[in-house]
Amino acid sequence: MTIFSDIGRYLLMIKGMFARPENGKMYWKELIHQCTEIGFGSLGIVAIISVFIGAVSTIQTAYQLVSPLIPPSTIAQIVRDTVVLEFAPTLVCIVLAGVAGSRIASELGNMRVSEQIDALEIMGIKTKTYLILPKVVAALIMIPLLVVIAMALGIWGGRLAGVASGIIDGYTYDRGLKEFFDPYTIKFALTKSYVFAFIISSVPAFYGYFVKGGALEIGRASTKAVVVSCILILLFDYILSALLLPT
Repeated sequence: MTIFSDIGRYLLMIKGMFARPENGKMYWKELIHQCTEIGFGSLGIVAIISVFIGAVSTIQTAYQLVSPLIPPSTIAQIVRDTVVLEFAPTLVCIVLAGVAGSRIASELGNMRVSEQIDALEIMGIKTKTYLILPKVVAALIMIPLLVVIAMALGIWGGRLAGVASGIIDGYTYDRGLKEFFDPYTIKFALTKSYVFAFIISSVPAFYGYFVKGGALEIGRASTKAVVVSCILILLFDYILSALLLPT
């Protein structure tokens, strides 16, 4: 019953987000603040992870392709598709669930425990709209941009590792990136990033907004929010792959 109760409260929270803002300037300021926190606050870790993921993908792909009949440019093709289809949207979003998701849950949980949310409601402010909607919109704006950056850095990291280790030269790698490229992979990756962005922002917001207790419960809610977000990301990764990828 707890699961169904949580799902019901989550859906009611999503419905309650969409209300007319009391002050457009105030909401716009909060949106910009959340874009800065989610986007620029996570850029460093996303960049580091993406470069090393691309580098490791190149080395491991070269290790597997031992047949002389397979052209070296195939390494670049495999790295490109792996990074674009899976590593950039899924792995980066799992990391963001821990970085941005835990921050959202902790921030709202602290506001709930310290009765700041109750004070805002007494003042007549729609707290679901003011506190949650800017976070969700900011995630939908910034996380797909971070995924695009992760794609570029992952492919560049693969090229850097391949050239530095002597596995593949830069010209062959660049030529392999252009061979058999399907633009649909970019659309599919961005579709996943929008779904994951909604999960990363709304699920932690739910656990933080409805937390009860003190500091210990805030920590538990933050941990639970990250765990549930990661599980949902992996679940929807499978669902979207089954539905949208051509067979």
